[in-house]
Amino acid sequence: MSPCALSDAALNRLLAEDVPFGDLTTESLDLTGRPGRLEFHARGAMTVCGAEEAVRLFMLAGAMAHLVTPSGATVDNGTVLLTAEGSADTLHRAWKTAQTLVEWASGMASGAAALVHAAAPVPVACTRKNAPGTKALSIKAIQSGGAIVHRLGLSETLLVFAEHRLFLDEPPGVTIARLRNRQPEKKIVVEVGSEDEALTWACVGADVLQLEKFTPAALRACRECLEAEGLHPVLAAAGGVCVDNVANYVAAGADLIATSAPYSAAPRDVQVRFFKVG
Repeated sequence: MSPCALSDAALNRLLAEDVPFGDLTTESLDLTGRPGRLEFHARGAMTVCGAEEAVRLFMLAGAMAHLVTPSGATVDNGTVLLTAEGSADTLHRAWKTAQTLVEWASGMASGAAALVHAAAPVPVACTRKNAPGTKALSIKAIQSGGAIVHRLGLSETLLVFAEHRLFLDEPPGVTIARLRNRQPEKKIVVEVGSEDEALTWACVGADVLQLEKFTPAALRACRECLEAEGLHPVLAAAGGVCVDNVANYVAAGADLIATSAPYSAAPRDVQVRFFKVG
């Protein structure tokens, strides 16, 4: 079972956003305390993510819940994802928050899985361009789909953009040497926008070149140029790579796909079935 990406405190905040002062409809219908159960079913094929968080949401709302299908599983239409039992008020309190969370996270996981399948055997690495405030569950979602993390944030990786170089008044070789001396454990990644820039930074020792918005043809030409000079940095295709064109980048010689596409994948549909008990 995958661990919850969100703490109880974070999950309680989600519940409070949806039910800040009680459930007016359920309370007005006098349904509090009436026993029931529900099931989450996949409505269509998907790669599942967020089922563990959904189970915990029901438990925090006061119901009992049981995980049936964990994050990372690829399922068909109709597959049961989880079940929950409790009073009608506890089930209704968590219902929509849990459903929406699973649909949204499973959309990202399914989008990542589609990219991973289309790019095989080249790894797909997802960037830090997730929706603000959603990093923990976004990372779980892309990993559930088989992708890896490109950058969790600015604190753990070296990636030199043109926007950094704008402020430098030194040759590229000096920049690489300074980074190598300051951070000897780290790979040095440089984003480039042309074949000439790629050659310049490869010649001075960049470990990885992030090829921003190169076409597949331009990527192939860049690889051939570098190899002709005896240079073999890792080439990461970035910018505009999606499930429809990723195979072209792989065929052109990309060593890595860097993308944010899964973060904007459409949610997957989850059907929730309620049952009256007794």
